[in-house]
Amino acid sequence: MAHKRHRKFNTKDTYPEQKLDNDLAQAVVARGTTIFLRGQCPQNLDDSKDIGSHDPVEQTHKVMQNIQQLIEECGGKMEHLCKVVVYLTDVRHREAVYRTMGEYIKGVHPVSTGVVVTALARPSWLVEIDATAVIPD
Repeated sequence: MAHKRHRKFNTKDTYPEQKLDNDLAQAVVARGTTIFLRGQCPQNLDDSKDIGSHDPVEQTHKVMQNIQQLIEECGGKMEHLCKVVVYLTDVRHREAVYRTMGEYIKGVHPVSTGVVVTALARPSWLVEIDATAVIPD
């Protein structure tokens, strides 16, 4: 593990009424080169084109793929991910979004904050995730 993950937990224990399986932590102690990512949306990194889907699962896959690609382009790995902030336009998408996000953070245990907002920058976007990673010294 790249950083100290304090009080690790899994959302299947903290939210037993929801079908979630996310490895998270209450705190992450990290030291190194910090990567601050802009909020990632369901669009292509190279041309900023919307993926054209209104499915929260497909949108979340694209968002997490963007996060992974950017961290790797900056010289890091997903295991260096320390924090995510998840913005949703509809709380009813929470389970689908978090289940999909969980596929990318299995064993990583970042800290996470979830926020429901009225809208994102484009009306078709259902999810935006910003992330912080730290490449260890």
